[in-house]
Amino acid sequence: MAKIRVLIADDHALMREGVRALLRDTVDIEVVGEAEDGDEAVREVRRLSPDVVLMDVAMPGLGGLEATLAIRKEHPQVRILVLTQYDDREYVSRFLKAGVSGYVLKKAAAAELVSGIRAAHRGGLVLDPEIARDVLAEGANAGSDAGEIDPYESLTDREKQVLKLVAEGSSNKEIASTLDISVKTAMAHREHLMDKLGVHNRTELVKFAVRRGVIQL
Repeated sequence: MAKIRVLIADDHALMREGVRALLRDTVDIEVVGEAEDGDEAVREVRRLSPDVVLMDVAMPGLGGLEATLAIRKEHPQVRILVLTQYDDREYVSRFLKAGVSGYVLKKAAAAELVSGIRAAHRGGLVLDPEIARDVLAEGANAGSDAGEIDPYESLTDREKQVLKLVAEGSSNKEIASTLDISVKTAMAHREHLMDKLGVHNRTELVKFAVRRGVIQL
């Protein structure tokens, strides 16, 4: 079984050592490298091609958000899981818009981090429970205007099926297999539904699916 390759980006050596020690006995996860700032994180992603990057927010030089944007642009297949002490909602919003796979607080239990890495690798969205409640509340408030048309109802039945599968982390190939359609058709359905919903990346799509009750976190 191939292990999930993880890169730890944090400016505190003690934190990196602690996370590495925590993951050492996890049979399906392997720490392949470390970075002490955003610039090094970008370089190490190029060199090591990890599956998941654990990204701190505040680091010297290139910060976590800037490093995330650079990595997402150059390596869109790499999952980025924010691991930080900051629960500021502005930080959360900016990172989610940048397309990260989750936002976990450093006070979380070890088991939560391990399950978060696995979920991010599968394509899921990982959020600290408190942050998840705020995200859902924000979305509910944004869509509470009287007379507003529900964009979900503009989707065809097939597009609703694709929405659910994408939100659950399925790839285009997996969607095609599940629905017995071609990969090209699956990609077309995905593009159409994202246009109808006005979302621009998978993270926004997952947030919509959770708010609408299509999936549960």
